[in-house]
Amino acid sequence: MLLEDQERLWTKSFISLTICSFLMFLNLQMLLSTFPAYVKNEFHAGDFQVSLVTSVFAASAIMARFLTAGLIKSVPRDKLLYVGLIIATIATGIYSLAESVGGLLTMRVGFGLGFGISSTILPTLASQIIPVSRMGEGIGYFGLSSSLAMSFGPMVGLNVMSAYGFSRLTIVATLTVILILPILLFSRAIAKPSAYGQKKTAKQSGDNHVKPKFNHKMWFPALLNAILCITYSGLLGFIALFGQFIHLEQVGLFFLFNVITIVIVRPISGRLFDRRGHAAVLIPAAIFVVASMVVLSYTRSLPLLIVSALLYGLGFGAIQPTLQAWMIRTSTPEQYGTANSMFYNSTDFGVAIGSIILGLIASFSNYSVMYRYSAGFMVLFLLLYCAVQFGLRSKKRVQSANIEG
Repeated sequence: MLLEDQERLWTKSFISLTICSFLMFLNLQMLLSTFPAYVKNEFHAGDFQVSLVTSVFAASAIMARFLTAGLIKSVPRDKLLYVGLIIATIATGIYSLAESVGGLLTMRVGFGLGFGISSTILPTLASQIIPVSRMGEGIGYFGLSSSLAMSFGPMVGLNVMSAYGFSRLTIVATLTVILILPILLFSRAIAKPSAYGQKKTAKQSGDNHVKPKFNHKMWFPALLNAILCITYSGLLGFIALFGQFIHLEQVGLFFLFNVITIVIVRPISGRLFDRRGHAAVLIPAAIFVVASMVVLSYTRSLPLLIVSALLYGLGFGAIQPTLQAWMIRTSTPEQYGTANSMFYNSTDFGVAIGSIILGLIASFSNYSVMYRYSAGFMVLFLLLYCAVQFGLRSKKRVQSANIEG
């Protein structure tokens, strides 16, 4: 019975933390997708200034995660999480008060700090209560919360802003963060995973109090995640403007059809990772993303947009949880906070650098050309992954030959 409890995935705490993660990312995505059009229309900003709204947020979120990864060892996690949620709530509520791009950028820094803290604590708590043998599956389901938010958020945000304006949208986004607090308090989701995580840590470390070293095996999957998120930045920051460019009003449907394949592929890719490893997931999934970006670059009609969205969901929905589970599986329980921090930092770094690079490309060409460059980044993803895997296998063969000799 004890073993059965240890292998349980769908506990009350896990479900509560997954819902909270969804609400946190829903807040982010509702606003992130609408900022480009809002800033361009309200403040008459250029593509580069538009990209700064995303980049400044991402930079502050990255700094907050580095800070949180250090504080998490000495400061109670519930206090850190509540501080992050309060900062994110205040920043969201005052967005519509900004009277200039500079004022809006300042508020984005504040939100980045709050979001960075919250988005580090939530997955760390979740990863501590997922059985190690089901890590790929568990992270796949937990990651589904952010993927669903990435798909529903832009669609909801664009529709609410179009129908009711940006001020009403900020009210809706603020309420989504506020809703997290009663869920955490009533489910007691924080106390249970913290205690469980401490037990696991104690069992595995025994009386050894040596400070765990940084896990350098996390760098490569983090780099791959950053490259993947460059493609996502092009969708998040410019899909609405791309719709205006090709005169397609229903461009927001990209995110609706994207979520269909994400929901389907998430649990499948998680189980495939647990049984076959990351290569079985990452190579075909990366090909799907390349195909999606190429199709999108030639899109002038709704059917092609839908095809691109379905392909992107298959690729992105499989790659992200696989990379996160890869990073966690190579870490000890003491390193889970660092692993999750690094994963989300690589996400924000990819979105930040991607929004600048792709924004510049769009400024000198057009959005169609920009999406072809996005496909090129995923080709780079494939080449890097295959090269490293080939190098590792060659190294193992040489070592085996030396041992046998």
